[in-house]
Amino acid sequence: MTFTPHGKHLIAGEWVETTEKFASAPANGAAYRFCAGSIDLIDRACSAAEDAFWDYGYRSRQDRATFLDCIADEIDARAEAITQIGSQESGLPEARLEGERGRTTAQLRMFAEHIRKGDYLDHRHDPALPDRQPMPRPDLHMIQRPIGPVAVFGASNFPLAFSTAGGDTAAALAAGCPVVVKGHDAHPGTGEIVAEAIHAAIAKCDMPAGVFSFVQGGNRKVGQALVQHPLIKAVGFTGSLAGGRALFNLCAARPEPIPFFGELGSVNPMFILPDAASARGTQIGTGWAASLTMSAGQFCTNPGIAIVEKGAAGDAFVAATTEALSKVAPQLMLTDAIANAYHSGNAALKTRDSVRAVLTTDGSDRRASPNLYETDANSFLRDRSLGEEVFGPLGLIVRVDGIDQMEALARGLDGQLTATLHMDDGDAADARRLLPVLERRAGRVLANGFPTGVEVADAMVHGGPYPASTNFGATSVGTLSIRRFLRPVCYQNIPRNILPQDCA
Repeated sequence: MTFTPHGKHLIAGEWVETTEKFASAPANGAAYRFCAGSIDLIDRACSAAEDAFWDYGYRSRQDRATFLDCIADEIDARAEAITQIGSQESGLPEARLEGERGRTTAQLRMFAEHIRKGDYLDHRHDPALPDRQPMPRPDLHMIQRPIGPVAVFGASNFPLAFSTAGGDTAAALAAGCPVVVKGHDAHPGTGEIVAEAIHAAIAKCDMPAGVFSFVQGGNRKVGQALVQHPLIKAVGFTGSLAGGRALFNLCAARPEPIPFFGELGSVNPMFILPDAASARGTQIGTGWAASLTMSAGQFCTNPGIAIVEKGAAGDAFVAATTEALSKVAPQLMLTDAIANAYHSGNAALKTRDSVRAVLTTDGSDRRASPNLYETDANSFLRDRSLGEEVFGPLGLIVRVDGIDQMEALARGLDGQLTATLHMDDGDAADARRLLPVLERRAGRVLANGFPTGVEVADAMVHGGPYPASTNFGATSVGTLSIRRFLRPVCYQNIPRNILPQDCA
């Protein structure tokens, strides 16, 4: 199936054309022209979302679950076209896009099943005690209720799983909240075809037209207008620390501040404990190289820092990592901006006196090759900038003198999405010492693996303390992510015949 974008916005069930246009910048294939977003479109979409909320927010859980399943079906029906346009725009291989599409539809279906069960409502009931002394107790029901229209920003590095119908959109719709998506300029055609799938599901399920709108492109003022619109009650965002923090500040400065659920990335440190390094340091190094360079390192869970002891075992780990990285061919990055930021970050690190270049490459175009540097624990602890993310296939090895320095380094880390322990049985005592520190620093702690795979499952947490995310109590993956767009409401002495159905 061949897909040619029409370049329009979807506003409350209508495909809308605007005068201002922008051209896509695909990795390969033809460029297309797309309508640019405007503040007026944002206002129309938000107003339609608020109107839709009075219907959609009070539909049954079964209705909303059916809608989520239908969206997944409509995305699957466009599978070939999504892969075609997604590959052209992003340069990602077909297998990666097919896997990401499967993850997106699986998440929609998982959320559908989850809300059918009703556990997410956290229903609590304290029956009335009219004879209690010295005061009677009223009848109390508590459930979680949807908060209203939600704004979602598409992510540059995940054209499907964290964009138009990705985790934030799926969670908000599951909660009962209409969504306004601000599409990402890196993949406008992919966003458009997924919006078409949602549009088709709205019609098939007889949902209110304003339950979903999609606004393409536009300058920063368009995004600012979205987060500051008085009808928007929460924002979901995946992207850079600078961009996310700017939007977070706007949300906090509103006359009615709203929650901003920003997932802003991290360096995802790995701690290679002594017995593991001695027994299989070479294997760990080879595995790290593969994880570090997967999709040109363009994952928010990319493990950018490895901490290992000085000595022969650590040297073998470094050598194996270097050898594996030296065999990785240059890879196309998602956008010119991402590539330029990677090259700039690499150039800045290369000039630091506190680091030693282990493997360096130069680049100035959209392709990136891996780079590897080494430093010591004292230098890392003195220079906090060494712990900042360079988005792409760049790794930093920190050599330490024993577990005391490992723990000091762990305590000095900023908030992370993940932290990893590579350990064998003999490392258990050291691992027990590090685990309480790492769980305070990361949303997910794993052992003997690499964090680049984020399982879509009930127990998954994709979030963490700032700056990994702007809300340490939330996750953007897993069924708990639905709770971001709900709030508890208590019903006191409300007659049963008018209580919400979910209180029954």
